Amino acid sequence: MAPPRYRSLQELATKRWTCPTCANSTRPSVLRHQPRRSLQTTQKPRQDAAPTMDQLRKPFEKRNANTLYYTLSIILGTVALSYGSVPLYKTICQQTGWGGQPIKSAAHGGTLDPGDSDSIAAKLTPITTSRRLRITFAGSTSDILPWKFTPQQREVRVLPGETALAFYTATNQSPTEDIIGVATYSVTPAQVAPYFSKIQCFCFEEQRLNKGETVDMPVFFYIDPEFLKDPNMKGIDSITLNYTFFKAKYDKNGHLAPMPMPY
Repeated sequence: MAPPRYRSLQELATKRWTCPTCANSTRPSVLRHQPRRSLQTTQKPRQDAAPTMDQLRKPFEKRNANTLYYTLSIILGTVALSYGSVPLYKTICQQTGWGGQPIKSAAHGGTLDPGDSDSIAAKLTPITTSRRLRITFAGSTSDILPWKFTPQQREVRVLPGETALAFYTATNQSPTEDIIGVATYSVTPAQVAPYFSKIQCFCFEEQRLNKGETVDMPVFFYIDPEFLKDPNMKGIDSITLNYTFFKAKYDKNGHLAPMPMPY
C-alpha cells in the first residue's frame, strides 16, 4: 500500500482533477444550462440615430427653391410693369382724372356714345349764366432736355362747356442733336381734373425736334358743365394747366421711354 502522499499523486495522474471549490458548489452552471441567444440584425434604422447630411439639406433646398421662385416673379413683374407703366398711367389718368390729369373728352371718344348728338351738344354748350373760369398755363422741361418750352398765352377765360384753344412753343436748342421729347401734364387744383376734358393734346406722344427747330403745339379743351353741379368746386375760379417735357429714346424692344435723370 502506497503512502498517502503517493496515493494522492497516483490518483491525480489517473483521474481528472476537479477544483474542490467548484465540486462542492451547488450553484448551477450558467454557461452549461442557459440557452444561447442568437444575434439578430435588422435593416430598420435606429430611432435615435443621427440624421444624415442629405436629410439635413432637404428642408433648406426646398426653402431656397421657394425663395428663387419668389425672386424671379418679382423681377419679371417689375420688368413688365416698367414697359407698361406709361400707357397704363396714361389710360388711367385720362379716364379718372387721377393725380390732376385731365380726362379724355367724353364728346370725342370718351365715355359718351359719339353717335348721341344730344349728349355731345349738352357737353359742348356754354353755360352763359355761369361765371367765367380763369385758365392759366405753365410749362417746364427736365434738366437733361435742352429745349425751351413755354406757353404762348398766359391765360384764357372760358365758360363751362365752352371750347378753348391754346398753344405752346417748343425749341430744340441743341446745335448738333435731334431730340425726342415726351410730355406729361397735370391740372391744379387736382380735384378739378375730372372736369378738365381735352379734345386735342400733344401729351404722351413722341415729339421729335431737329436741331434748332421750333414748333407750335396746340391744346384744345373745355370744362365739363358738370363742374357747376359739384359742391366741391364752389369757390374755384382759377385753374392751371401744366406741361413738363422729358427727354426720351427707344429701347432695344422699340418702346419709347423717358430717360432717367442723372444723380
